[in-house]
Order: sequence, then structure tokens, then C-alpha cells
Amino acid sequence: MRSPDWTWDELLLICSRVVNNGWGQLRAYQQPTRDLAELLRSLPLHGSAAQNVPEFRSAASISRKSADLITGRHDYTGPATRGGRLTRLVAEAFMEREAEMLLAAQAIEDGISSGELVRIPEQPDEVDEDGVPAAEGRLLTRWAAYRERNPALRKRKIAQARRLGRPLQCFVCAFDFGQRYGPLGEGYIEVHHVLPLHLSGPRETKLEDLAFLCANCHRMCHRSHSGVAWRTPAALRAEIESGADADEIA
Repeated sequence: MRSPDWTWDELLLICSRVVNNGWGQLRAYQQPTRDLAELLRSLPLHGSAAQNVPEFRSAASISRKSADLITGRHDYTGPATRGGRLTRLVAEAFMEREAEMLLAAQAIEDGISSGELVRIPEQPDEVDEDGVPAAEGRLLTRWAAYRERNPALRKRKIAQARRLGRPLQCFVCAFDFGQRYGPLGEGYIEVHHVLPLHLSGPRETKLEDLAFLCANCHRMCHRSHSGVAWRTPAALRAEIESGADADEIA
């Protein structure tokens, strides 16, 4: 068995260390690189079989991959290594959104050290149709989706809305399941995080962290399009409104 292909989350963690090293290559003999190897081997991404591969996420393989990330930058003028498309995408993401990507890396590390990310099962919305995860990575997307599917959390959010006299309607399009489907839809609505976990931090989800969405708008918030693989309800509503304004002008 060979080592599995590198994932976005792993490359994100390596590149965060590269950035903090002044975009310098990580060296296999350095203790921080060895510590990173232990972290990568603990990620719940490849299953237990990969652990039996001698070179699986070794310090040496991390050092080589750090060189790929460095040469994957669009402004790198030296000889390029063969890092692959995903490596280039991660390097470009750090070039364009360094602070955001560093926050994502830290959130993943926090989730692993707390043990919570290890316990969460895989979720269907971790990657888009092309197999590409959101900017915050597959594991944080898994974490957010798992929380959004927590029935107790959703019930608390619904109870809060009723207590405050607020309608159970989609924040984006105002769809109301009860009005449309009658008793069948009464009391039903889905919830979505107002901010991704790498911006809000992997803390306990509060009710104000959630917004009500219909099933269609919820899917669109998670759908990858035009380089964006995770959007807030407010951003989705703005996209819809801007499209409507353009139609009126036309």
C-alpha cells in the first residue's frame, strides 16, 4: 500500500507552518516538523490502514511537500517541483487569504487537540461535486455540518424564535414551510452557521451563531461556485438581490 494522496486539510496545515517560517522549507530533522508529522498522522481522514505505510506523513515527506507549496506560488521564479493542482490551490489560497487560512489551520489543530474532530463521523457535505472542500478544509466543514444537524440545537433555536415571536422562515428567501405545506411543514426549518468555524472559532455553538434557512438556500450556502465553497446566509441573500437588481436594469 502506498501513502494516500495529500488532502486540502493536510496541505493547509503544512502551508501554515511554511508561512510562519517566512515561506521557508520545513526541514525533516527539525522538531517542529516531526511534531507536525504526528499531528497529520492523527487526522481522521485516511483510516487506520494508512498508519501501516512506513512513509505515511513522515517528516521527510512533509519537508518535500513544503517545497512543493513554496514553488507552487504564482510569484515563484525558481525551478518548480511537481506538487500537483491541489498543492498549487492551497499555496494560492495562502497568498490571497493568508489570515483566513491561518485561522483555519489553528481551528483544525484546536479541534484535534480537544478530541472533538476525531469523534465526529464523516458528513455528506464535506466536499463539493468536484471533490474540493471549502477554504476552511474538510474537517472544519465536517464539524460545522455535524453541528447543524444536531436536532437538539435546532430545537433550541426554534424555541427561541417562538419565544421571541419571530417567524420560522428562511433568512435568505423568507420561505415558510408551515405556510407552504400546512401541518406537514409546521415547525420545520434548517439552520446554518452565520460564520464558518475558522472565523468564529471552534467554540461551543451558540444560538446567535445560527440562521434559519430553507433546504434550497442551505444547499446553496454549502455549494462551491466561482471559487467560493462556503458562504454566509447574508452573502447568499446579497447574491440573490444583486441578481434581481440586474434583471430589473436589463
